[in-house]
Amino acid sequence: MSPSSPIQALMTAVVQEQDADATQRAVEELGLPVIYFSSAGGFLGRRNATFLIGLTSGAEERVLKALRTSCRQRIEYLALPLEGSPLPMPTPVPVTVGGAKIFTLPVERFEEF
Repeated sequence: MSPSSPIQALMTAVVQEQDADATQRAVEELGLPVIYFSSAGGFLGRRNATFLIGLTSGAEERVLKALRTSCRQRIEYLALPLEGSPLPMPTPVPVTVGGAKIFTLPVERFEEF
């Protein structure tokens, strides 16, 4: 990394679509560069937002706190068919969704032009 680069790490946060606006506001209030794009989850295929957040030295804990505040877990019920049932009668099954999935990677180079 060049000594003049303020960005030292890249945090990737995948959040539920319902939390996207609150997450964007919370990270922007910290004054860090952030972009996001729509994505979809693999397990349930639900709509998500993936955030790319440039971290300066010492900013990681502040961002994690902002994410904990703006993203929450929820219980949703999925209708799954009963195994071995002669009729396809769905049974509601509780599934915990939401929160944030976070990955942080070192940045070797950061430029703006």
